[in-house]
Amino acid sequence: MRTDLVDMAVFAGRTYPALAEAICAHLERSPGQADIFEFANENIFVQYRENVRSRDVFLVQPFHPPVSTSILELLIMIDAARRASAGRITAVIPYYAYGRSDKKDQPRVPISARLVANLIETAGADRVLTMNLHAGQIQGFFNVPLDELNALYPVSAYFAGKGMADYTVVATDVGGEKRARDMAIRLGMPLAIIEKRRTGNDDGSEALNVIGDVRGRNALLVDDEIDTAGTMVEAIRLLRERGVREVVVAGYHAILSGPAVERLRGADVREIVVTDTVPLPPWKRLPNMTVIPTAPLFGDAIERIHTGQSVGALFQ
Repeated sequence: MRTDLVDMAVFAGRTYPALAEAICAHLERSPGQADIFEFANENIFVQYRENVRSRDVFLVQPFHPPVSTSILELLIMIDAARRASAGRITAVIPYYAYGRSDKKDQPRVPISARLVANLIETAGADRVLTMNLHAGQIQGFFNVPLDELNALYPVSAYFAGKGMADYTVVATDVGGEKRARDMAIRLGMPLAIIEKRRTGNDDGSEALNVIGDVRGRNALLVDDEIDTAGTMVEAIRLLRERGVREVVVAGYHAILSGPAVERLRGADVREIVVTDTVPLPPWKRLPNMTVIPTAPLFGDAIERIHTGQSVGALFQ
């Protein structure tokens, strides 16, 4: 633990203050006070309303729509804390947008996930705390310490208490095989994988085949995020065609963009399990949706970072 840090302070950006308040409630402390607003010309203004000099400052801001605004607001919050002589600044980013732009897989395209990492470092963040990055190599885009929490543990604990018989864990694509395998191991279930192909740069995909025997069984379909839900509904359709009886969906980040809510409303699934890493307004909460809270996990990680303990020990 750094001995020059005098105290902890947790501040919320405007994207999701309710999560920061829940984290603070878990830590049994009050959220930090700050003024954050936009002028008429859309320029963002940040002013901390309390002293942060030499304090251990945690800034909570998932990259949720409007994504560009939420990213820029976090950068300005970091800069304001650095210029106010904060002892250490940790960017707490429950959902890291641009995670799918993690490599140059087409000619003349950016690696946006790396660019965002560079911006966070340049603004002055000393550490990053996040949950379930889309790709593991994004950790290596940062030159400052990064702790990645895993929603696998609270989500699998929820399913373990449900007594789910005859279920197979299914990955939505080959890239998500490890994520689904980890869930299958924790729940003692077999694994299957959906083979799919992208149909362009517009979030379209087509499910082609199921690798594994699922006929006559139930399926637990696992993905790291549900964006437009196109991948999910295609996978559900294919699983039904292959003789699956019942489908449960688990998506760690419930982005639910565009047609996602209506697609999931019309999908033949028993339950949709997500976490609250991004805001979920009432119109996005379907009757068969269960939301797993993440504030306790983030709160425990923040406490361990502040006191110099191992964050990895949370998952042992």
